[in-house]
Amino acid sequence: MRIDRLAGSVEGLRRKLRALTAIAEDPAATEAEKAAARALKARLQRRLGALGSPAGDWTDTVFRLGQWAKNVRKSTEPASPKGDWTDTAHRLGKALRRGYKSWLSD
Repeated sequence: MRIDRLAGSVEGLRRKLRALTAIAEDPAATEAEKAAARALKARLQRRLGALGSPAGDWTDTVFRLGQWAKNVRKSTEPASPKGDWTDTAHRLGKALRRGYKSWLSD
């Protein structure tokens, strides 16, 4: 198994463990959901123990940097819905506002 796939699988296991812990501690969860979460958590902890600890070398740092860069690239503005006439009017209004502001500043 390649190092990057191993790091991804370890991080994936840790995310799943955090989610299962949240379910197990959720007061609104049913007893069956809590029992299933505890069983899955135990199974994932065994798998995580079998993989061992992270290497702690430069690959971990590069992985974190890549995750950070991927999150930075994501837009914070939600995608506009398609197919409605108001979308076109909104975009046209934004373009006119930018042009008008630019024209006033000159």
